[in-house]
Amino acid sequence: MKTAKVWRLGMGDMQILSGSRSRPPLKKPMWIIILVLFVCVFLICAYIYPPQSSSACYVFSSKGCKGFVDSFLPIPKREFTDEEIASHVVIDHILKTSHNLPKNPKIAFMFLSPGSLPFEKLWDKFFQGHEGKFSVYVHASKTKPVHVSRYFVNRDIRSDQVVWGKISMVDAERRLLANALQDPDNEHFVLLSESCVPLYNFDYIYNYLMYTNISFVDCFKDPGPHGNGRYSEHMLPEVEMKDFRKGAQWFSVKRQHAVIIMADNLYYSKFHTYCQPGVEGRNCIADEHYLPTFFNIIDPRGIANWSITHVDWSERKWHPKSYRAHDVTYELLKNITSIDVSVHVTSDEKREVQRWPCLWNGIQKPCYLFARKFTPETLDNLLHLFANYSSP
Repeated sequence: MKTAKVWRLGMGDMQILSGSRSRPPLKKPMWIIILVLFVCVFLICAYIYPPQSSSACYVFSSKGCKGFVDSFLPIPKREFTDEEIASHVVIDHILKTSHNLPKNPKIAFMFLSPGSLPFEKLWDKFFQGHEGKFSVYVHASKTKPVHVSRYFVNRDIRSDQVVWGKISMVDAERRLLANALQDPDNEHFVLLSESCVPLYNFDYIYNYLMYTNISFVDCFKDPGPHGNGRYSEHMLPEVEMKDFRKGAQWFSVKRQHAVIIMADNLYYSKFHTYCQPGVEGRNCIADEHYLPTFFNIIDPRGIANWSITHVDWSERKWHPKSYRAHDVTYELLKNITSIDVSVHVTSDEKREVQRWPCLWNGIQKPCYLFARKFTPETLDNLLHLFANYSSP
């Protein structure tokens, strides 16, 4: 009986199935189809883009979990060498030591020149009436200079040969700083060339430099062949590619930074050995990279990232534009003093233009206090125009 019952049930089912052939096929509920599609999409996305939450990171793969965990773990710092530890201790101590201005703070004007200074008469006019507020130092690398201004007489320091592009340029800068630091009243140290001229009167420049707590060191990142292309891996571990910087050599630094430059041997030795023209096929220029890189590593917030000495690179040559007598007009000088944005252009194919405002204690002001390269024939024009263009 059981068998017959089962057979009848089976036959009934067969009749139902048989009858269904003449009707349209039944449609599955839409929500099941949508759910299946959603799960498929979710699985594909989870595989391509690993989960970023801690609760789900192990659902699909340990790879996604690793990425999540790594994002919260601090990047391990490399172990410093003994020399780095010693250097950092000295530098940190100098930076953290409070410093009070002397009763009569002075600016040290340091001239780096091959011989005599063609603009001494202009500088004499600039210095007149401000005795006791400045000091003058002259490093003449080729011939003994003949001075025409009383402010320059007996202000020559022991000098040595300087070769463009070589570390000897940095050595001359350090030699000037060492002599200027011997005067405890010197608070700001300005490096100038024989072709430099002042753009403002003494009072304006004195207040601009003395009442700011930063140093004016040109510094920017250039990924091109004349920037990071000059980097040598032999500078590792102390100098990494990411810290390598470029900038004009014409600096103006406060006393703390001047002392730090003299105290540094670690970073200086790296540039002394591995930053020279022709080393490893590179054309590394030490005076363009040492101080920008050095301050980017030890005190990046303590520098302005631009030089207060203007120079015109618009001709895109190895050397900047030289001004002749016919170039020197009131309009030229006023145009230079009106610039209040620092501009750098990278040396790669993109030639990226980097701009930032020249901020003095948070206030946008003119970038430049000095300018170069003026040829000796421009002296008379400059003397004639000085009283007019030098007033802010």
